[in-house]
Amino acid sequence: MSMRHGRTLFAGVLFAWALTGAAAAVDAPAPPQTVVVGLDISKSNPLVEDPAYAARVAKRLTAEIDKLPVRSRLMVRTFGAYDSSANPLKIDEVISARARPETVAEGVSALVAAMPQLVKEGKLQAQDWTYIVSFMETMSQQVDCSAGDVRFILLTDGIEDSTIARMQRGASLPKPEPIFAGCGELLMLGVGQGGGSPAVTRRVQEQWAGWAEAAGFRKFTGLYDW
Repeated sequence: MSMRHGRTLFAGVLFAWALTGAAAAVDAPAPPQTVVVGLDISKSNPLVEDPAYAARVAKRLTAEIDKLPVRSRLMVRTFGAYDSSANPLKIDEVISARARPETVAEGVSALVAAMPQLVKEGKLQAQDWTYIVSFMETMSQQVDCSAGDVRFILLTDGIEDSTIARMQRGASLPKPEPIFAGCGELLMLGVGQGGGSPAVTRRVQEQWAGWAEAAGFRKFTGLYDW
């Protein structure tokens, strides 16, 4: 075998190996995620009374769920009052070949779009309090931020109205412990809705951005509209 032929053969082997490695990288499944969806059913949140708003939130939520990788965990909870019996909705789903992400997304989004009707029919009770901080503290015990990508999506106006903080009266959120250290993102849809002014929206966004950073989230997104 000539030296030139040997070099050509060696280069071909390297090229084939590189292609195989690239194909393996492309074919490798995306790592699973944990996504917690919190539905604020307090009376201040338009989600409980405005069908058009609920439909718009549901559409955005679909885009957040329908591409989840296999083995991802989806947790859906309602919150408002501190009393757990006032928040009966609890859905836990693991994405699989039988529970495909687009099917799960369709079901959850249909539920969200129907929230105003469920409240109107008395199947869900709109609540007088908004315990967002307590909800987050409770859920911190049910996720493991060190085990993979964890995201929280809260459909809420972000206005904590509880014994912890009366944000409607100008109170600030307390600084949390780093209970979500290593978690990916806290996304709030509807921040400041019903607050009455851009200044209220900005203040609520800033309060939750500071809270999320102190709690350990790598990213915070607070949207009034989208």
